[in-house]
Amino acid sequence: MNPSILQFSPGALLAPAVDWLNTNLHPLFSAISYVVEAVLSAIEAALLFVPPYALIVIVVVAAFLAVNLRAAILAGLYLGFCLIVGLWTASMQTIALVTVAVLISVLIAFPIGVLCSRHKTLEAVVRPVLDVMQTVPPWVYLIPAVMIFSLGRVPAIIATIVYGIPPMLRLTTLAFNQVPREFIELGSAIGAHPRSVLWKIEIPLAKQTLMVGLNQCILLSLAMVVLAGLVGAGGLGAEVTRGLTRMEMGLGLRAGLAIVAVALLLDRLSRSLLNRDGALRVA
Repeated sequence: MNPSILQFSPGALLAPAVDWLNTNLHPLFSAISYVVEAVLSAIEAALLFVPPYALIVIVVVAAFLAVNLRAAILAGLYLGFCLIVGLWTASMQTIALVTVAVLISVLIAFPIGVLCSRHKTLEAVVRPVLDVMQTVPPWVYLIPAVMIFSLGRVPAIIATIVYGIPPMLRLTTLAFNQVPREFIELGSAIGAHPRSVLWKIEIPLAKQTLMVGLNQCILLSLAMVVLAGLVGAGGLGAEVTRGLTRMEMGLGLRAGLAIVAVALLLDRLSRSLLNRDGALRVA
């Protein structure tokens, strides 16, 4: 038997499908690219419009009011480091990329997670899909995204969304599954509309786990956005790629440390909000 008969090439099946999509759904992809690029450009312009020192002060004050003094000091240190190493613009571009990717990921994952918590059949169908999505190496997502949307920031956002959905979806489903049924039954017994039960009973009780899912989505999206510098996404990922291709150790090290600073900023703020919320609930 010829061994080649037993070989399977996914590309032989996917390439015609991608060609068909590009041929028949090009207007849709162009509209998606336009909307994503417009939102991303608006957030990036807003971050870069404010002078760096003023933005640092705003973030520090907001962190102090929303969380505590320790979070405010850390936020100021992380942003100040990005400014000192000369990568402020790239850092703001990365934050804008993560913001858009996380926002879209949550808008997709949250309603699906709610539905999965209510319909176990749907959860059983979605679970293996999520397993595959979290097992596939992240850079693989860039290949179909680039084939459909070409190089640039849009394929980076699309790949990041796909990579960021699984943790948020899983933890959303878990959060609503952990809500005690007696509270839901009580809301229904007093005649509350299902929408009111969702927003006034289930979401407040599931908020802590939902915040954990948001935290994981943010960090994974940041990792993917940095990797997406390989396809022209810009930001700190582009600086790392530039340092690698030019063998500039200083640039690569500065960009790497700036990525760490942005990651710590997003992680600490989200975790501090989570801990603060948990403390308020206990109190």
